[in-house]
Amino acid sequence: MISYAHEGNGVPVVCLHGWPGAASDYRALLPLLERDAQVVVPDLLGFGASFRPGDVDRPATDFGRDAQGAAVLELMDHLGFDDAVLVGYDVGSTTATHLARTAPERVRALVLGNAIHPGAAAASLDDDHRAEFWYQDFHQLELVENLVDGSAANVRAYLEHFWSHWGARGIAAREGVTDELVEAYARPGAFTVSVNWYRAGSATLRTALALRGKDPPAPVTVPTTVLWGDRDPLFPPRLAEGLDRAYTDLRGVHHLEDVGHFVPLEAANEVAAAVRAFL
Repeated sequence: MISYAHEGNGVPVVCLHGWPGAASDYRALLPLLERDAQVVVPDLLGFGASFRPGDVDRPATDFGRDAQGAAVLELMDHLGFDDAVLVGYDVGSTTATHLARTAPERVRALVLGNAIHPGAAAASLDDDHRAEFWYQDFHQLELVENLVDGSAANVRAYLEHFWSHWGARGIAAREGVTDELVEAYARPGAFTVSVNWYRAGSATLRTALALRGKDPPAPVTVPTTVLWGDRDPLFPPRLAEGLDRAYTDLRGVHHLEDVGHFVPLEAANEVAAAVRAFL
């Protein structure tokens, strides 16, 4: 069972974090929703308090899209949730979308940060944008383990690069990389396990390559709201094109001009308002 926080009463809301983050990505959102809903914020498989030392000996596929989705459903079953509003960004948005496609009866609605849909994935391979995804290639190499894993100083430097580069509002750069987050990623093996998401083929580049020459996956039919941080260098505004084909019950795409990649932390009030619309 993955580790989780559980606060409030009412309609279940499950918040799924990204990389390089943890359940703490939702620390600004949780107080805004706990009076209106049952808010559950797990550490996904291999992250934060859900990491176990033995995880380093497991195959990467144990931490990919299918496995993360199954862990979220197991958690919902444990809590007695028939369905839930799923909130996610980055790894979280991919996992939430996967569940909405494969188990739509368990998903009341989606509230997503910059959503990784087939059009956005394809654009990641464009010559003028491919370089932003360098880290996904780097995470395939044993070198990243040797340079970063187990070193608090190197973990902090690596994480701070992404939180500063991908974030727009100052809160991401100033408060994104906490001592607790560094400690979680710096435990021996924890950083290596975190990049198994990429090694399992679940992230943007591998998804784009797998889709080349093939029909796109079936569209998501559950009600969906997307909050697009327009200053996210990974997913600039043009990558939102095609969302209406990927999500057929799209209730809105809200472009947030001064928000970057870390939407739940940078735009907690906007995310809370989008969630309340589905309660």
